[in-house]
Amino acid sequence: MTERGAPSRIDALRARIAEIEGGDRRARDVLPFGLETIDARLPGGGLALGSLHEVAGGAQGVTDGAAAALFAAGIMARTEGKILWCMTKADLFAPAIAQAGLDPDRVIYLEAQDETSVLACFEEGLRHGGLGGVVAEVPRLSMPVSRRLLLAAESSGSIGLALRRWRRREDASDFGQPTAATTRWRVTTVASEALPVPGVGRPRWFVELIRCRAGESADFLVESCDATGRLALPAGLADRPAAAQAWAASTAA
Repeated sequence: MTERGAPSRIDALRARIAEIEGGDRRARDVLPFGLETIDARLPGGGLALGSLHEVAGGAQGVTDGAAAALFAAGIMARTEGKILWCMTKADLFAPAIAQAGLDPDRVIYLEAQDETSVLACFEEGLRHGGLGGVVAEVPRLSMPVSRRLLLAAESSGSIGLALRRWRRREDASDFGQPTAATTRWRVTTVASEALPVPGVGRPRWFVELIRCRAGESADFLVESCDATGRLALPAGLADRPAAAQAWAASTAA
């Protein structure tokens, strides 16, 4: 039986942790996913604006990397204003991000010469304050660099997404290193639901919230972003945990 007043004590503890980690600079608002299953696990009920977040694909290389990019596009689709997308190789497929809800006309594509230049543009974009958000494709992210990016986001109120994209397998090991990001996500594709007619159903993702400042990690089985950038729960996800559903879906493929 839950003790009376426990939720309020948990909220107070989260606030205290946030204060220790830099609460004076905390974002004043959040961006909800619009899916209670996910929003309930995030302090404030959504992704913190004026903060830095990390998104990466799972172990299936290019396939999961594309899913992570669409997950990021869905988040940015629910913001207002122009989106700065920084990269070293212009291989972002505009029709795909449009299907995830992000109008390509809102996106400012910035192709930088190298990783260092991408990070510099990422920081400047976050400091600008006139953008709906900034996405940067980066293979590595150190603690000192992530702290600068977090401070830049907090100073302007813009949301920043570090899209961890690896073109070499050895670079993927860097994802386990600590950073100052408020949340860290990993997206893995799983088999879509079979249709009663020939065709492919709405893509499904196994989304892992690996790190959440002042919160807990969690796993979710979801259907991919729709034309408004919103995720959905599969119709059959009612009685079993998301991890079990994702495992069943992947092993049945």
